Amino acid sequence: MFNINTWANPEYLYLLLIIPLLVVWYWFRHRVRQPEMEFSDTGIFDNAPKTAKSSLQHLLFALRMLVVGLLIVALARPQTTSKSQDISVEGIDIVLALDVSSSMLARDFKPDRLEAAKNIAKDFIMKRPNDRIGLVIFSGEAFTQVPLTTDHAMIINVMRDIKSGMIEDGTAIGDGLATAVSRLKESDAISKVVILLTDGVNNSGSVDPLSAAEIAKLYGVRVYTIGVGSRGYAPYPVQTPFGVQMQQMKVQIDEDLLKKIAKETGGHYFRATNNQKLKKIFEEIDKLEKSKINVQEFRKKYEMFLPFALLALALFGIELLLRYLVFKRIP
Repeated sequence: MFNINTWANPEYLYLLLIIPLLVVWYWFRHRVRQPEMEFSDTGIFDNAPKTAKSSLQHLLFALRMLVVGLLIVALARPQTTSKSQDISVEGIDIVLALDVSSSMLARDFKPDRLEAAKNIAKDFIMKRPNDRIGLVIFSGEAFTQVPLTTDHAMIINVMRDIKSGMIEDGTAIGDGLATAVSRLKESDAISKVVILLTDGVNNSGSVDPLSAAEIAKLYGVRVYTIGVGSRGYAPYPVQTPFGVQMQQMKVQIDEDLLKKIAKETGGHYFRATNNQKLKKIFEEIDKLEKSKINVQEFRKKYEMFLPFALLALALFGIELLLRYLVFKRIP
């Protein structure tokens, strides 16, 4: 009854100011009451017991004021509203193509390039609940680890087990991109995206990277390429007769190729030289590729004046009964 969100005629609420005026009038009226019967001596009433009727003599006026207040509230037409939302989500299909070649074990990232890429990609995935995401890994060849899915927890579980050496070593950028595009070619999403992350130069595989880029363009797939690695030399773990030793090896990333792939497909090329820059790159891609969400809000109003009017009527009836049955005055 009292869950009121709005008023149809709120101007009527100003009439409530009448009530304090009536209370003041009533107080002055009873303060200077004139006697209705005259006695030569009122001493006989000094020890008269105080009855319940005399104690409740102002109850009738209080009920009348309550009735007036309720009727004014009813005139103002209180209303409550119910609200519902119709949400339509048009998501984006994204395939992450991740290089898992041995060079991804270089320690210029913490703890290494591959683990840094996995950890930052996990955060990116969890921030996109409305999108289907798939996972492709490549080195000397390419495989689909997870097809497009909205089960992001499953993708992250699979990603935890990805390690360098799972497949033949090498850097088949063309195969990795072509495999990722094949997961997207049948998609009807508003946007189809491949995020290709690598730290090397294409040196294996059966598909030319630029040919794979043309295929991506044909299917409307936008490719964001990320070159991972510091500039100059980076520490790389090498197995020696004395155990694993860290050796400085030259960082070689085919940036020209990655730029051409991105330009051909309408994407962007990024260079990450440390964990922080890689994180910022994924944040920028997240801003560039936003899901489209349409929200329509529906409101329905319900009139709430009737309970107030009925309560006023009931209290008015009680007042009349009390006035003419309990507090009846003798003329």
